[in-house]
Amino acid sequence: MIKSHSVEYGKHHIEFSIVRRERATLEIAVEPDTTVIIAAPIDASLDSIFEKVRKRAAWVRRQQRYFSQFLPRTPARSFIAGETHLYLGRQYRLKVELGIQANVKLIRGFITVQSLRPGNAEKTRELVEEWYKARAHIKFGERLEINLVRFPDPEKFRPKGLIIRDLKQRWGSMSPSFRLLLNRKLILAPVDAIDYVITHELCHIEEPHHGTTFFELLNRVLPDWEKRKARLERVMA
Repeated sequence: MIKSHSVEYGKHHIEFSIVRRERATLEIAVEPDTTVIIAAPIDASLDSIFEKVRKRAAWVRRQQRYFSQFLPRTPARSFIAGETHLYLGRQYRLKVELGIQANVKLIRGFITVQSLRPGNAEKTRELVEEWYKARAHIKFGERLEINLVRFPDPEKFRPKGLIIRDLKQRWGSMSPSFRLLLNRKLILAPVDAIDYVITHELCHIEEPHHGTTFFELLNRVLPDWEKRKARLERVMA
């Protein structure tokens, strides 16, 4: 169980959770739901962690205010016919039909589901989620190749692997072993927003932390990244 901590900043209490990892430095992340996660070295003292949060408190509050404008998030889908669902930033209506073989296709503005049990919303959910997963593996691989060419030496920024998972809090990350992890839900986002997440994480191959040099690199290879990030949060709210 992850324990919650907090520090005072003016009239506010900044609550945060600590995740200890095999790493040399401490990193603070503000997630889209405004929660604060501290990735800390295993041997870091609580006092040093609290001090770091206090020093970055103004930045944390700015990030929380930024993400707050997109809350509340879109309610969970029920997977019933007529409901709208996102794919690559566009809204599609869900059509559920009786079919002798289960499959999902995009057909003229609809996500069309053929199912042996068209009245079973949970089965429809399973089929759509599997379709999203399959599309994510295809589309993210394509976008990775396209975004690599933004860099002067693309092979220098090629990750050792691409992993796609359902993540609760992050759009993506780059592991210390240079494996790119992307949130499967990104398949709902516009392509330019997907490109922002991929390019952001590729920059971490050269610059692991969100310092000045990281943002200098990101600005060089993707000058409009802030606009793309804002669209990601707006569409995915």
